[in-house]
Amino acid sequence: MVENLVIKDLAVTFNTYAGEVQAVRGVSFQLQKGETLAIVGESGSGKSVMVKSIMRLIDKSVGSIKQGEVWFEGEDLLQKTEKQMQGIRGSYISIITQDPMTSLNPTMTVGNQIMECIRKHQRVSRSKAKREAIELLDMVGIPNPELRIKQYPHQFSGGMRQRVSIAIALACKPKILIADEPTTALDVTVQAQILELLKNLQSKLGMSIIFITHDLGVVAGLADRVIVMYAGKAVEVGTVDEIFYDPRHPYTWGLLGSMPGLHAEEGTLYSIPGTPPNMMSLPKGDAFAPRNKYSLKIDFMEEPPMFQITPTHYAATWLLHEYAPKVSRPHVSPSQRELHLHDPDKAKTLQAAREKLVAVENLKKYFPLGKGQIHKAVDGLTFDIYKGETLGLVGESGCGKSTTGRTLIGLYKATSGKVLYGGENMPGLNSLEKRQQMSRRMQMIFQDPYSTLNPRMTVADIIAEGVDIHGFAKDAGQRREFVYQLLEAVGLNRDHANRYPHEFSGGQRQRIGIARALAVSPEFIIADEPISALDVSVQAQVVNLLKHLQKEKRLTYLFIAHDLSMVRHISDRIAVMYRGRIVELADSAELYENPLHPYTRSLLSAIPVPDPVLERKRKRIVFDHAMYAKDDASRVFREVGRGHWVACTDEGVEPALRQHHV
Repeated sequence: MVENLVIKDLAVTFNTYAGEVQAVRGVSFQLQKGETLAIVGESGSGKSVMVKSIMRLIDKSVGSIKQGEVWFEGEDLLQKTEKQMQGIRGSYISIITQDPMTSLNPTMTVGNQIMECIRKHQRVSRSKAKREAIELLDMVGIPNPELRIKQYPHQFSGGMRQRVSIAIALACKPKILIADEPTTALDVTVQAQILELLKNLQSKLGMSIIFITHDLGVVAGLADRVIVMYAGKAVEVGTVDEIFYDPRHPYTWGLLGSMPGLHAEEGTLYSIPGTPPNMMSLPKGDAFAPRNKYSLKIDFMEEPPMFQITPTHYAATWLLHEYAPKVSRPHVSPSQRELHLHDPDKAKTLQAAREKLVAVENLKKYFPLGKGQIHKAVDGLTFDIYKGETLGLVGESGCGKSTTGRTLIGLYKATSGKVLYGGENMPGLNSLEKRQQMSRRMQMIFQDPYSTLNPRMTVADIIAEGVDIHGFAKDAGQRREFVYQLLEAVGLNRDHANRYPHEFSGGQRQRIGIARALAVSPEFIIADEPISALDVSVQAQVVNLLKHLQKEKRLTYLFIAHDLSMVRHISDRIAVMYRGRIVELADSAELYENPLHPYTRSLLSAIPVPDPVLERKRKRIVFDHAMYAKDDASRVFREVGRGHWVACTDEGVEPALRQHHV
């Protein structure tokens, strides 16, 4: 194999007011010509900093490359001047960032942005650059490129903006493409399209790809080799099959074990205990040792070297030393996972009780767009939520999931329809006293805990806000004890009470949001994408916490998400939304094992599975929106089996789809 890029002993640090952050600590690896190398690990492990260092994009005012070499085609990029690097970036090495909206200029048309890149690196006329820009937009799958080239970024959807970013990155046909979390914020169907696009372009252009992600399902379907990073170091390197089927580092075991998969077993998800170390004061020895239940004494004294397992597989763990005790991986490989089974006791209880807590009848929420146009965000929903259950609500961005949740709780005023809570009509609650009583019974957990937590308030005051409003505490002492109990209930400790939100990790902030929701002892909680911004191991912790609290406090959940594998793990029933309507509703196991609506089948087929062999064999089902729209008015939401509801015509559930290999 021909090496396209060689990294030797790379170390990067950042200077902060509190001290020096050791972001990357002596990382070495090679990128082969034409291969896809995936880099995985939790937030803060050094993935993005490392690849930005390769392109010399580290801000010198705060960070510096302390040591190392970056060899590209026989030359060390770290010895290049900034002017020389400007000729390499884009022409030879390009990068796609996670959020295309921040990397695209909102004041320039997408065509001008692509043309600017082409003309900067190639001596071509404006007319030729325009033709190439149109060809690039067509190549990345944007329809009507001659028209779209004149439009601005805000006129494109998230998935389309990401395609524009890819077009810009490919403008000069680079030899290496760095994709830094390019699909994290996208729906599963759009993600599948982007991944398919990258594979096709790689085959067509013969380029190498470095793909950074925390989604191991994506890695399974895309990567040739994998680097697992933890605390700024590469702790395991191997082929995709070696990492998934024969992982040797306990951290890799934890990452793989945290993934529920489509056929995840029922019960508690595995989650890595503790949190990543402080990169300003790393512990002595192995940085992962405090979180590793298989740690040896030497782990707390000395950092392990890279042990070779096969010619392509290496891992930095003392468990591979010849004198170390033999420890087997505690979790089965993805292909050996058993089919998901519901908790029979909970299922029987729900069936026996079957008491409606929330009844939604023909709910509509329209937003005026001006000039007589309206957006039908929620367009006639009818469903029930029973006491003690978790109803999952899934669908692509813009389908109306979050609007449904916000309308149920009263943040949005319904255009029409009824929301009955415990038999009372929610929109009919006119008195302040009744609205306050209802707000005690219904609470919401939001997607981004940081934006919903007041940065100027301590955690204690944030959690106790509801306690103060409703007068639950007689005095300051009782209030303080109440806060301590809530913190302990969500897995935090009393010392956290006097800290501020910025002092916590994303997972901890989400726990604070959950504690705030629990403060008024609600019966019903709407969780709006509560885990989408979290690492896979932290997602597992939060989902386990929600399930534990539900059992302990007899809570009822509406769980809104686009990660269908995690939704399956937590939900008793699942409703699938499409363009403001529910198109399928069924028991969780029934929906996954017997999806009837073509849109549901399309969503399920797009979910990446953390199993390389299965990913190579799977077919993706593409939903034909145009075909479905032709006779949309003739579809009626009806029960086609016990508890299984589908929007279909009188003739039954039509396919309205086509299949192809991803």
